Parts: sequence; structure tokens; C-alpha cells
Amino acid sequence: MLAPDATVASGEVRGGGPGTRETDLLSPAAGTRSVHAVLLTGGSAFGLAAADGVVSWLEARGRGYRTRLGHLVPLVPAAVIFDLPLGDPDARPGPEQGAAACDAATRTPARGTVGAGTGAAVGKLLGPGGWTKGGVGLAGGRVGDATVAALAVVNAFGDVLAEDGTVLAGPRRDGGFVSTVELLRTGDIPEISAREATTLVCVMTDAALTKTDAWLLARAANTGVARAVDPAHTAVDGDAAYVLAAGKAEADPLALAAVVPHVVAAAIRDGVRTATSLHGCPAV
Repeated sequence: MLAPDATVASGEVRGGGPGTRETDLLSPAAGTRSVHAVLLTGGSAFGLAAADGVVSWLEARGRGYRTRLGHLVPLVPAAVIFDLPLGDPDARPGPEQGAAACDAATRTPARGTVGAGTGAAVGKLLGPGGWTKGGVGLAGGRVGDATVAALAVVNAFGDVLAEDGTVLAGPRRDGGFVSTVELLRTGDIPEISAREATTLVCVMTDAALTKTDAWLLARAANTGVARAVDPAHTAVDGDAAYVLAAGKAEADPLALAAVVPHVVAAAIRDGVRTATSLHGCPAV
């Protein structure tokens, strides 16, 4: 996500296995108010190198924090999902892919099995043979005069729940989905299971927010993750939520915090509904 100038940014990490870069900038306690882009990527820790390409792309276009010596330093928080087991584990985004993503940026992003969602899967408990395909999802809405949108990369350890609370996508057994929580409750799980997972979310709005408002909105976004993913924020998930607020639209921060969980949950569901099967991992 390429942020307009003076975009207020914050974020919150709740997962126990995060892979992030420059996330400390987003704390309300940090002195930095704005960032220039947010990168969500695949490739596990290797994929964080793609942020170097985003930084170089921004610098070449005169965008960044200007130091006292006159240098430009673009600020680009980034987060990765662990997706190496699905497909070629050596296919990892680097600086060239980060710059290419900037060149290809659009107001109508692709969804499903694309970008950071290419190697994403959900329902990891029973191992790769029981995974269901995840992907990139998008949803939006209005709050007062403001627009709010959420982009999600869905690679959860747990299940993605439908609007009625049933399992929309999760571990597969005997031709259907089974509940991760029920499997854990009964101990009906194999000794070896894949446990590297993450759900990443970026909320974008044209509302006028302070950095503390944006941080509280990131917390609300993580509530949305917990609405659509069960279990969420586990020790084996790297769940993180980012907020970019770039505008002057009027919206009550309390109303935004109430609506954002619904938008985030819709984006997560969209990520599995628009995903397509890949390398033997079936989509819903």
C-alpha cells in the first residue's frame, strides 16, 4: 500500500510468531507520525527483503523523511506470512519484486491467489494434506463522511468462519471441514502438523485521525481477525494489523472502531472465497 503524503499510521501485533520490519515506528509512543508505504508479503523472513525495493522506489521518486543532512529516508513497515511449504520454497520476493509491486500498484487490487496470497493456506492443524487455500481479500464501507477499507492476507493456523459462525474454510477430513478448536479440545490431531501461519491486515481510511486514534483502530482491526478466524492470535500465528489514515474526512473514532472489525472480517472471508486452488491445495 503506497501511502499519500502525511498519512498517519499505526499498528498492532498480536500473534506469537510475527515476521515484521519497522513495526516499532507504529507505536503511539514512537515519535514518527507518518509512513510512506506498508508492505505485506510472502516468503517468510526472506520476503522482508522486498521492503528494500519499496524503499528504493520511493527514494527515487523523492518521497521519504527528510533528514537534517537533506537525505530522504522512506519509512516502510512490512510483515510477512510463512508460505514456503506451498509450491517452490525458493520462490521468495526480494527487492526487485518489491519495486515491481510499486510499479503495478492500482486502486483496484487483485484478490485471491495473487501477491502475498499466492502461497497462503488456512486450517493448518492436520498438515499440508488437510489445508484449504487462503489468499488476499478486500472489503470496505462508509462511516460518516469517511471511507474505510481493509486488505487481508489470509494464512491462518485456524479456521475462517462464515457470517453464521460455521467453518467456511479450515482443516479438511473425510470430504468436509472440521473445527480446529474441536480437534484441539479432543486431542484428535496427528503428532506432526504444520504450525507456521499468519493473518495480516491493513486498514485504510480517508478519515482524519491522530496516531493514538489509528492505534486504537488497529486494535479494533485485530478484533475483526478474531471474529473471522478461530482460533486467532495463537502462538504459531504472526497476526498483525496496520492502519493508514490519509485524509480530512470527518468520522467519529468510536464509530470507526465499531465498524472496522466487520470490514476486516469481511476482507478475511473474501480472501478464501476468491482464492483458487494451487499445487494440490483446494480452494473453497
